[in-house]
Amino acid sequence: MTNSAARTPRVALVGDRSPDVVSHARIPLLLDALAERDRLVLDAYWIGSEDAEAEGAVRGFDAVWVLPGSPYRSEAGVLRAIRTARDDGIPFLGTCGGFQHALLEYARHVCGLSRVAHAENDPDAGDLLIEPLACSLVGHEAAVTVEPGSLAESAIGAGRTVERYFCAYGPSRHLDTLRAHGLRLSGHDEDGQVRIAELPGHPFFLATLFQPELSGDGSRPHPVIRALARAATAHAAERVPASA
Repeated sequence: MTNSAARTPRVALVGDRSPDVVSHARIPLLLDALAERDRLVLDAYWIGSEDAEAEGAVRGFDAVWVLPGSPYRSEAGVLRAIRTARDDGIPFLGTCGGFQHALLEYARHVCGLSRVAHAENDPDAGDLLIEPLACSLVGHEAAVTVEPGSLAESAIGAGRTVERYFCAYGPSRHLDTLRAHGLRLSGHDEDGQVRIAELPGHPFFLATLFQPELSGDGSRPHPVIRALARAATAHAAERVPASA
């Protein structure tokens, strides 16, 4: 007989928690709303970027969400958390700084671009993957077009969406190399700039430059956040042991 006892999904919230980061303050509201509105109950744990440097810091979780708040105290810790989620098939969401570092991790460890850097962390680097945006998106809303058949389209439920940003950095170079090595750049703004990335073949790997946690007043979780919660729930269900 199969043990059908539900296990509450455990989600690692990776970032340097601060009352000054609006998206961090939204997390308790979103968790409550997911439980009350969608019956998606998550057991969330904050893991600081420095703590994420430890081997296996996010292993055993059912989802990893790298939240905004860069520059992180430890770039290495954030990149290790992303790599663990990618390698181990743990559902992953990266928003704003999480999006930027997901691309950075992929470029370094999959594409072999070991010298690429993030301008916020290393402004004098010779090969910047993430650079200051020509026009800052801090406090802006803008339209995003989502590719048909993508994970992003499935999560959002539409081919076009208007999203909130609080960001001044984005990807610039090596986009063709990222694509050639399997990363799908599945959402773009009206100027064709990349705003969403995902990894086909992974159970759930999605990164957005916009901040879905800032959608509305926090009482209705953004579809991307609900999609992560569902993926975490599915991951937890798969890990429930069978018993005779």
